[in-house]
Amino acid sequence: MAQGSDPGPTRRASDRGRYGRLSRERVLAAALELVDREGLSALSMRRLGADLGVEAMALYRYAAGKDALLDGLVEALYLELEERLAADSEAGSADAHSPDWRAGLHRIARATYDVCLAHPQAVPLLTTRMLAVPLARRPLAVLKDHERVLALLREAGLDDAGTAAVFRAFTAWLLGYVSVELRPVVDNPDEQEPAFRLGLHRMPPQELPGLRAAAPTLTEPGGPEGLTVGLDALLDRFTEIAGRGAPGSAGTA
Repeated sequence: MAQGSDPGPTRRASDRGRYGRLSRERVLAAALELVDREGLSALSMRRLGADLGVEAMALYRYAAGKDALLDGLVEALYLELEERLAADSEAGSADAHSPDWRAGLHRIARATYDVCLAHPQAVPLLTTRMLAVPLARRPLAVLKDHERVLALLREAGLDDAGTAAVFRAFTAWLLGYVSVELRPVVDNPDEQEPAFRLGLHRMPPQELPGLRAAAPTLTEPGGPEGLTVGLDALLDRFTEIAGRGAPGSAGTA
């Protein structure tokens, strides 16, 4: 073989980018920033690598592929949730007028709401990736959130069946509420006339009279107050069904 014909071992893509050597945390943070800025459709290994100043192949050490990267974004959201809850705990902002378990659920709901509103482009992943990933394979930060909610429900005195029922209802209400809050309602934000701004001219008046009438109100977000009212109604109803009432809760048997 002629001298110099052996190229030697295949070159390994460097993971030293414009901000220094990569880490999983840095990769996920950059991915979340990209999605925040341009939406989920903009996310790819190639594009993320360009943002970080590395070859796309270097990212496979931190995420095995696009699905793993999407799961990593879910992990990043739940890690931010943990940070917010820890900061809330250090600040001592618990509601002194609520029993501990109920105040804890409200803190989780409000912190989740805040995280979602801070990263609206990534919120669909909280549903789509959970539909695709079995329980045991979800990121540890997600599983810790599940554990946190379950512990509070057991503290409320619910049995196993009641705990499971309220866990499902709590999760459905929280993610459903956030999804409704973030749904686009305005058709043309540059239009000054309210009816045209909402696109009411696109809705058949004979077929959709109720929706046309409600549309102006639906543009107003429910905010954290709506989240709180709905969560309390849900908890009151489930603890009433449990037949014992939750410790310190009003309006239960």
